[in-house]
Amino acid sequence: MKLLVEILILPPFNLLLLAAVGLILLRWRKRTGVIAISVAVFVLYVFSAPVTSALLSHSVRSNDYHPVLPGDASLAEAIVILGAGQYVNAPEYYGDTIRGTALERVRYGAFLHNQTGLPILVTGGDPNHSGSTEAEVMRAVLETEFGVAVLWSEDASDNTRESARNSWAILQRGALEAIYLVTHSDHMPRAVSAFAAVGFQVTPAPTIFPRPPSIGWLDFIPRAGAMSGSANAIKEWIGRGWYAIRN
Repeated sequence: MKLLVEILILPPFNLLLLAAVGLILLRWRKRTGVIAISVAVFVLYVFSAPVTSALLSHSVRSNDYHPVLPGDASLAEAIVILGAGQYVNAPEYYGDTIRGTALERVRYGAFLHNQTGLPILVTGGDPNHSGSTEAEVMRAVLETEFGVAVLWSEDASDNTRESARNSWAILQRGALEAIYLVTHSDHMPRAVSAFAAVGFQVTPAPTIFPRPPSIGWLDFIPRAGAMSGSANAIKEWIGRGWYAIRN
């Protein structure tokens, strides 16, 4: 259901749907049909332009969160790494694993562990019912590929709020409340809010910072990667709005 909602409300599907409706309307309401198609094509171009993608990606990053630097003071007692999907039935790995966003978070979590020596909790369920949980494959990659032990796995959550609640329940068994929270810089504001709300003392440990927006002629030429970046930023703003409503 979650995946279906994302498909319906995020570009490009909603814009293609609008264009299709416009084509149908051309037969009976030509003016309305032309307007619908024109709006769909224009908005599709805007979201596909790198300049738009860069502006949207930069907008979801808060200036309150910076990279963790060597020697930074923190009372953190553990590292929590948030899941971000799976690479299901990867033929080259003989099964499920992670890639992309999830791999970036795991890599930084391993790096932070090597810098601090703090124990790791990985969190993420199986929201798309693919078979393995995000926590399960993250743990496997950390232990077999990075050589980093994972002390706790939380594999029942389907979103950031549930990850916060379930991680709190696990770490409270050891009376641990102060954590480094590892996620992407654009997701960090929402993640910090969710984890702080359940009682954690959060030290943000963001990774992957969007590049500053640039304005050159190439930044106005549509690209597939730019559409993906725009959709991710829109998804994050929608998520923040939803969390704000539910608070």
